[in-house]
Amino acid sequence: MLVEFGELHWQIERVFERRFTQVASTLDLDESIHTNETLRKLIGAYFCHEYSYAAAALMNPSIVPHPDQSQLGAGQVRFVMSMRAVGEGHISSIAFREGILKPGPTLALWPASHPALSAEHVIELDSPPDRVCVERNRDSTIGNSVIFPITEAQRNGLEDLRLVRFTHDDGAMEWIGTYTAYSGHGIRSELLRTRDFRRFELAPLRGAAATNKGMALFPRKVNGNYLMIGRQDGKQLYLLPSSTLYDWESHGTPLAEPRYPWELVQIGNCGSPIEIDEGWIVLTHGVGAMRKYSIGAMLLARDDPSRVLGRTARPILMAAEAERDGYVPNVVYTCGAIKVDDSLFIPYGFADSGIGFMSVRISDLLGFM
Repeated sequence: MLVEFGELHWQIERVFERRFTQVASTLDLDESIHTNETLRKLIGAYFCHEYSYAAAALMNPSIVPHPDQSQLGAGQVRFVMSMRAVGEGHISSIAFREGILKPGPTLALWPASHPALSAEHVIELDSPPDRVCVERNRDSTIGNSVIFPITEAQRNGLEDLRLVRFTHDDGAMEWIGTYTAYSGHGIRSELLRTRDFRRFELAPLRGAAATNKGMALFPRKVNGNYLMIGRQDGKQLYLLPSSTLYDWESHGTPLAEPRYPWELVQIGNCGSPIEIDEGWIVLTHGVGAMRKYSIGAMLLARDDPSRVLGRTARPILMAAEAERDGYVPNVVYTCGAIKVDDSLFIPYGFADSGIGFMSVRISDLLGFM
């Protein structure tokens, strides 16, 4: 095993030992085996396997400022990008990449080494129910870490993480993401929270509004409430209020329904609202004829986000000819953008088969509404 896999996985002996420890209590093993280092590692190897976490599909990125913004040039922003990766068995996991955005904006994407390492389930917390905690391997970078499903509700996937850097009332910041947990027969909305991208808490949301997909959190409280954008009836976008991060009972206020040909089948949000002087920019997705997904945008009033000030009558992004074919054809989709100077930088998935990048000047986007 060491000859065949040792050079691929420089920490493989530690992995075998850890796996042995995890399974040994369920096996009826002679005490002498516990004291035999070689046998422990070999038994651990029988309970391990490699998994190509993005072999089937890669899509639906979101992007946020990195916790570390030190040693950067003028106008530069270090970022973390999350991605939905799909492997064997159509199981979705959360992967990450890091990089730097420079004025323009231009992109410097840090390379990811191989192989990636799974974040480790470290503890189950008491409240709320089903909350779990994972930590990335201490020897792994953010861009070389993957978060896999843990609970029964997540069994078949963690889908479409919409990350946002959230600022609390006291000025403290954390990174919060909404995602869909899929068990194979049911879905529910859940929340990921982290302050350093090393330790992550995963917990379900409660309430009638949380039974739907695609919820996206505002980056701060507005008028004393947490707010989300979400689709509640398969047709309209709603503004959802709550006094806590975990309880979402209210179906909220309708914001918009399908109006234009490119979105007549369905509309939804494409990540958390982005605050600018003029209001809140909400990227939207629309589904039209031939199940073609396109991306548009809306502007909500800054002090009263229930008011829609503007909306794009045409998409700002559709699949280019080279991006139409893939795992799911004719789709472009994003789970979140980032403001860089006077532009929005938007990573997007195409055909569920790769990730592209675009930017748009905010003034041009507002003028397009």
